[in-house]
Amino acid sequence: MTVTQVRAACPHDCPDTCAILVTVDNGVATEVKGDPEHPTTAGVLCTKVSRYVERTYHPDRVLYPMRRVGRKGEGKFERITWEQAIDEIAQRLGGIAARDPQAILPYSYAGTMGLVQGDSMSLRFFNKIGASLLDRTICATAGATGYKYTIGGSIGTDIEQFQNAKLILIWGGNPIASNLHLWMRVQEAKRRGAKLIAIDPYRSLTAEKCHQHIALLPGTDAALALGMMHVLITEDLIDHDYVAKYTLGYEELKQRALEWTPERTADTCGITADEVIELARAYGQTARSGEGVAIRMNYGLQRVRGGGMAVRNIACLPALVGAWRHAAGGVQLSTSGSFPANRPALQRPDLLDGRMPRTINMTTIGDDLLKEASPEFGPKIEALIVYNANPLAIAPDSAKVQKGFEREDLFTVVLEHFHTDSADYADILLPATTQLEHVDAHLAYGHLYMMANNAAVAPIGEAKPNTEFFRLLAARMGFDDPCFKESDDELAAQAFDKRHERAVHFDWDALKQKGWQKLNMPDAPFAEGGFPTPSGKCEFYSSSMARDGLDPVPSYIPPYESVASNPELARKYPLAMISPPARNFLNSTFVNVQSLRATEGEPHLDIHPNDAAVRGIAHGDMARIFNDRGSFVARARVTDKAREGLVVGLSIWWKKLSSDGKNANEVTSQRLTDMGRAPTFYDTLVQVEKSAPSTRDETL
Repeated sequence: MTVTQVRAACPHDCPDTCAILVTVDNGVATEVKGDPEHPTTAGVLCTKVSRYVERTYHPDRVLYPMRRVGRKGEGKFERITWEQAIDEIAQRLGGIAARDPQAILPYSYAGTMGLVQGDSMSLRFFNKIGASLLDRTICATAGATGYKYTIGGSIGTDIEQFQNAKLILIWGGNPIASNLHLWMRVQEAKRRGAKLIAIDPYRSLTAEKCHQHIALLPGTDAALALGMMHVLITEDLIDHDYVAKYTLGYEELKQRALEWTPERTADTCGITADEVIELARAYGQTARSGEGVAIRMNYGLQRVRGGGMAVRNIACLPALVGAWRHAAGGVQLSTSGSFPANRPALQRPDLLDGRMPRTINMTTIGDDLLKEASPEFGPKIEALIVYNANPLAIAPDSAKVQKGFEREDLFTVVLEHFHTDSADYADILLPATTQLEHVDAHLAYGHLYMMANNAAVAPIGEAKPNTEFFRLLAARMGFDDPCFKESDDELAAQAFDKRHERAVHFDWDALKQKGWQKLNMPDAPFAEGGFPTPSGKCEFYSSSMARDGLDPVPSYIPPYESVASNPELARKYPLAMISPPARNFLNSTFVNVQSLRATEGEPHLDIHPNDAAVRGIAHGDMARIFNDRGSFVARARVTDKAREGLVVGLSIWWKKLSSDGKNANEVTSQRLTDMGRAPTFYDTLVQVEKSAPSTRDETL
């Protein structure tokens, strides 16, 4: 008997990017556990990833290349060989490329966050052929853009400092479900006497564990930050020395903030003026005492029309009170900008050879798949290559997405582990490897460690890594550039720029042995300024925003779908809806793992007792949630966890595994945010009514 332990890393779209130890017995993975030596993982994995062996050896794995034999969406396939699959794909893409390669579109996101299996060889291929570019906006670009205008890049407070804070604001996030290892640090801070305040429309698992929960209306976070600034300024809780030395535009910010009295803020946010005042005082006074005040923002708050501005406004707060002086102060949205990832080397944009293909926004895939050729749009999309994504489940305005995928003249290739909603629409379905079966290199967006993933077991069935598929396809299409012959290890060795001071001593072979290596970063990155903005300061006034046609000073932009912006729509659809992640799913990943789905049970809708009563909905009834875009049904949970006027559908269910074959994205829109061209999933008005029980087989 041969038992070994292999160092790996969690690939999923989560800030924690855990270090994993995989036990392998005679070539079979038998256990995954957190690396106890990794400072942030500390031996602990979330419920989802602790079941990774179950996922890898799941009986429903796609194990062989397959060709569609039924109608699109029917999910009927016949087995073919890899050679047949590659030949057919190359022939179809070659014919399209001869007319206009921009009619070919990749569609991928964060099914794996790996720098190798995510987008390295794949983008080399698409750059070489000249395919349309994909604007990968589905999650974070609004917030990242607002943060960049203000701070200069995705750099923030180190997770390893949070336990030393005296006040922690958890703003727009639920770390118990989606950032477990931060929550462990926050709990330690709580034991040491820190105060925890959750700012979230929904009383999540995290909010229930905090000392205070401020349940503002969705999309009003920017207004709350402005109201806090008003109190900080009028009560002189500003660190004037820090502001003078390390910020730009304080006078313009002051003028704007003074317009946002606590009363105006409270009216906009649907909270009390006292909540605004007390929050600002706690924040400013704790910072003035020299203690750490930390904000953990998450991306939920930026999934609205003014989402980029909301993140920008919140990002101004630490500089106003000098919170950056303390290692346990400041704000964290993402740490990904700390990593010197060498994406040009991995993705080779030079292979475009001077061409400038059009860019398609992944958020608007529903509309774009239905567009005909035009001078403005360019060629009709004729081929779609889907990998690391499940657009039928995760893209907004789902009915349009489905209609686009149903096109008989659209050639669709899907690389997948399972028969997802999107896989059912593939013309060619290809088996992809899981994280236990391939090599990868990772950065993180919640900590500061470069990570290595070693292949623990051989690929199951005929599964191949994404990289190998694109190597084979490139060779079949006659692309003979040497870069298409590089191995996964050769790609991983280029993942980080070893010349950069933060990646000192990066060596791929050494990283594979250790599993992780911390970046060379100061504990308090902006204690003495040094922001990576054009001015080198925290920019309350942003000339870059002015040049981009945006308000250069923090402001408030109301949601598209609200009383303020569209009173007629709000009368017709009076309930705001948000669809944050369910604890046991990660976006649409893990939904098919039976043990996890059994814990979630079925799609639910949390609705406040007052809103339920006027609609005749009792706890446990089936409810129909609808607007002009579509509808879906869910089991009602009557609870004050949802504030009045709000309904919450924890997501994202595969449509085929829900009772009516639909999910929350039936009612979300393709409208884009104020900046970053991102989706507005939480900027959604609906009506809810009692529904008859579904006749669909609920045992799916």
